[in-house]
Amino acid sequence: MADVRKHIVFYGRVQGVGFRYTAKHLARSLGLTGWVKNDWEETVTMEVQGREQLINKLLKGLNHSHFIIIDWIDTEEIPLEEEREFDVKY
Repeated sequence: MADVRKHIVFYGRVQGVGFRYTAKHLARSLGLTGWVKNDWEETVTMEVQGREQLINKLLKGLNHSHFIIIDWIDTEEIPLEEEREFDVKY
């Protein structure tokens, strides 16, 4: 199965609830690469790369947090990039 890269914007209660660090932990545990950051409009943007099945596991894991409430997700497939890990951007 080939890798994909997705640009994802999360809407809802996604800032101030540990979203980025939860995403980092889950992504690294699944062997995914990319980054996550807070946006000024109270959304969170992520670019994540790996097998689509593992990206879906990441999204499900984020949706099972007690503090994170995802109301909506915009997703777009984008070109792959060379990178080694998943990081939090500031």
